[in-house]
Amino acid sequence: MVTRILPAVGDADAARSVSTLLSQLPDIEPAQPVGDSTALLDALARLAEETVADLPEVVLVHERIGPTPALELIREVALRFPAVGVILITADASPGLYSAAMDSGARGLIGLPLSYDELLTRVQAAASWATGVRRHLGAGGDVFSGPGGTAVTVTGVKGGVGTTLLAVQLALAAKASGRTAALIDMDLLAGDVAAYLGVQFRRSIADLASINDISPRVLQDAVFSDPSGIGLLLAPTEGERGEEVDDRATRQIISAMRSRYEVVVIDTGCQMNSANAAAVEMADTAVMVTTPDVISVRAAKRLVRMWDRLQIRKAEETVSVINRHTRSTEIQPPLVERIVGTRVARTTIPSNYKELQPSIDAGRMQDLDSRSTVKQAMWGLAGELGLVAVPEPAPGKGGKGKDSQYNDRGSVGVRRRRRGDEARAQ
Repeated sequence: MVTRILPAVGDADAARSVSTLLSQLPDIEPAQPVGDSTALLDALARLAEETVADLPEVVLVHERIGPTPALELIREVALRFPAVGVILITADASPGLYSAAMDSGARGLIGLPLSYDELLTRVQAAASWATGVRRHLGAGGDVFSGPGGTAVTVTGVKGGVGTTLLAVQLALAAKASGRTAALIDMDLLAGDVAAYLGVQFRRSIADLASINDISPRVLQDAVFSDPSGIGLLLAPTEGERGEEVDDRATRQIISAMRSRYEVVVIDTGCQMNSANAAAVEMADTAVMVTTPDVISVRAAKRLVRMWDRLQIRKAEETVSVINRHTRSTEIQPPLVERIVGTRVARTTIPSNYKELQPSIDAGRMQDLDSRSTVKQAMWGLAGELGLVAVPEPAPGKGGKGKDSQYNDRGSVGVRRRRRGDEARAQ
């Protein structure tokens, strides 16, 4: 049996050394090394799209990989792709590091300089373990085996632009379409997701911050099951506890949530810290919420530039969403796109606070009337972002089912208004 190996090595000389030695091992099929943690996770996700059988049996993670530190990367790979055996390559073969690597989910550790015998032994052991896990999965085991659900962050360019409202409605839209959905409140100092949904809770995201291995049982205890059907991981009621959630904890928590839910929406608020930055970096889609006024658009431009300087997110990988849009405003989507430098979502959210006020005041945002133009736009945006499951057409007919709450009834009106806005702006 041939063992497939994917090396993740940041240093070019080290990558050549690893590839050379791998080519000498019997029954080994090494892939071209990937140069950073993002490339590794993307490669594994692409391979896992069809079936777990397409994944390599073994992943080698070099200690000098980046930007995610090696142990954190191992933990994320182990959580998202548990049928892959991960081996750490390091110059520090001390018992302490060995223990830390095993706690992170590694199946072995290889010391530098590399030796043929040690590499062969560790690879064979990890491959044997991976084969056993896949056999279990093939027999119908209840082990998560995919690349993980879709994670989308919703970030406000400043306070009061509607970030939490949008995050709540995106999660509700995903759930209504038949997908398992979760909402994480990572506005750690002043999160309001619980208030928007009228939730009383005991545990929060801070209770997971100090846990090195988040098991399904531990995650279940921390997640609040809302009657709407979405899982809620809420910000602590004591804002100072938000400081307990660092970037390491954030990566582990999001990876664990993605292993359980098909769609994970993360409200990161408008205050950036290491935890929120890690969430934006990990997200499949990063949404930035702005309103069509000069102050907000300037704030959006500053935020995009900061993400770029800190290598958190590139402008072309970010989607700007315009909230409280009106036909009469001078700032229209094409102008925002030119100033900010990101792609602007086709769906704009209209300004109509009267529709929202009763639900906001009652703390029952999940009960917002489906006829609301704001809700229709937000649910249309969920479809544009790929967060909702597309209904199967009725037999002999095309198009979406008439009972879908996120079908074209709302989004067509949004598109018609948008075309008129663009024509006037031109």
